[in-house]
Amino acid sequence: MAPPPTPKRDIVWLDGLRGIASVLVVTAHICRSLAPHLIAPSMSDRGPATLFQLPFFRCFVMGRASVAIFALVTGYINSLGPLKKSRAGNADAALTGIARSAFRRFGRFMIPAIVATLISWLACQFGAYKIAHIADSQWIRDTSPRDSTSFAGAVYDLFTSLVKTWVDGGNDYDKIQWTLTYLLKGSMMTYLSLLALIYVKPRWRMLILVGMFLFKWRSGDALVGFNVYCGILLAEVSIDPDVVDFMSEHPWFQAVTSSSLIILGFFFCSYPEEHPEWASWSRKMQDFARLIFPHNSEYARFYPGMGADALATGIMFNPTAKTLLSHRFLCYMGRLSWPVYLIHAPLIRTVLAWVLFGASVRPSRGKDENGNEMPPGYLPLAKPWVVMFAIPLFYVFLYRAADLWQRYVDPWCGRVTQHFEDLVFRDDAKAEKPQLPS
Repeated sequence: MAPPPTPKRDIVWLDGLRGIASVLVVTAHICRSLAPHLIAPSMSDRGPATLFQLPFFRCFVMGRASVAIFALVTGYINSLGPLKKSRAGNADAALTGIARSAFRRFGRFMIPAIVATLISWLACQFGAYKIAHIADSQWIRDTSPRDSTSFAGAVYDLFTSLVKTWVDGGNDYDKIQWTLTYLLKGSMMTYLSLLALIYVKPRWRMLILVGMFLFKWRSGDALVGFNVYCGILLAEVSIDPDVVDFMSEHPWFQAVTSSSLIILGFFFCSYPEEHPEWASWSRKMQDFARLIFPHNSEYARFYPGMGADALATGIMFNPTAKTLLSHRFLCYMGRLSWPVYLIHAPLIRTVLAWVLFGASVRPSRGKDENGNEMPPGYLPLAKPWVVMFAIPLFYVFLYRAADLWQRYVDPWCGRVTQHFEDLVFRDDAKAEKPQLPS
């Protein structure tokens, strides 16, 4: 039986979820820069905890769940259309769409990343990161590139970073681009799975997807693997008539289950990246992780991934949560999530670093035991009132820059991708004009 048509609002909530995830990525990197103590669950071993070190509240300063959400959304959005066509008996059209989307995905990922790297490279060569190199923030210093010693060296460094982004994630000019190769692999994982399963009956397809989810779980692929398959599985479940009918006929079960999954998801996402043994609640989570996660796995990746999956599942079956996430402001942030991800880290290391550290004076460290003058210390952070005003204004500046990127850079990248697609695709594969993915 063909699935019922999916209302647009039932998909829009993913934009809102993606928008919140992108904001949390920015917040997490700002916290790493200015308040790295928030990464741990308390100030010391069995010591007191601040508000944003407590469970649930710390989700506002954690960024790893956001990467898991991006992987899940990748699996969901890229598979929903082909799965609907397969259920409608139009598998051949689904395969054509998969082929075009898979090819287009490389341009969608690589061209904007190249532009962002090129901008960061130019900024580096003109000295935009000099304040970052001497700022009293370890994350800012460690992730800020050094300018090259010659023009030839600068060109070579740029080329090396562009290649290494997709080989091992080693982009010296924007180190957070290490995730892009994994997210691209997640997209290809989605298309390959759809290619293999598009003619399979829906019930068997869901069973196979559950098996792939468990396989990725057991193999330790916590960054992308089981989150992608969770997204594909949720897309399949969301258009299954029996599941939809069951949930509509049992509203109390739907409300209790979805709300419990949302709460559980937030709790799992609270797992600290460092020193989980410092607080009783995170020690218990660590002990539980030894029972359910693969041996020697990274619990700080598994828990946010599991939390993102539980959270998305709960939201999908919760009409109120979907309505809230479908708000036009959150959807607007979701549409800007890709440019925000690409440009936020270079802007933190330049614009925000200039504002928060640029007006400070490097303190003197006196002389060493031999009487030689020691190098001055790092630039201290600006006064609290400056920080309180600067960070909100930085978010406004960031999203304005992301909006300009979406207006001018994204369309250009889309035209380049489309031109290359028209160049290499056969004429019979161009019959249906493709739409650029959101």
